[in-house]
Amino acid sequence: MSKTRKLALLSILLSLALALHIFERNLPLPMAVPGIKLGLANIITFLTIIFFGFREAALVVFMRTFLGSMFGGGLLSFCFSLVGGLLSTIIMTILYKKFFKYFSIPAISISGAIFHNIGQITVASLIMENFNLFYYLPVLLISGIITGFFIGLIVKLLVKPLESFFQAIQTEKTLI
Repeated sequence: MSKTRKLALLSILLSLALALHIFERNLPLPMAVPGIKLGLANIITFLTIIFFGFREAALVVFMRTFLGSMFGGGLLSFCFSLVGGLLSTIIMTILYKKFFKYFSIPAISISGAIFHNIGQITVASLIMENFNLFYYLPVLLISGIITGFFIGLIVKLLVKPLESFFQAIQTEKTLI
């Protein structure tokens, strides 16, 4: 695949991730516990891992969190999202690239959601110098299991249709 095509595809994935990130931030969820998110942008992160790899997925996560914090959220939001997002990306990449025969796409997504929450709680505890925040972790882990499962199902449904698209792009074939 040419560098130009790769850059164009990664730009599209970044745009989709940012749109989902902003959409989710503005989505009024009736959650009794603050901080619980659906993790819609993780659909794009996982697809980027599958079709490109870790380096590209980490770049998409970094740029999405940076731009997302510029559009609203601030420095703390950037720190929480970046650490959680990168930790999640590392875990999902390892599980997908090395252990995919043992783990399903939803299981890998659940692992990513869990580690995203662990990363965020760790950063919050360090910044606020309050390690009692880890008492909040079980609630986040339960929500991570639920949301991670559904994000994984969406990714699983998208992989097959997108495979032919990405194969055509990688072999430089035209799609029309």
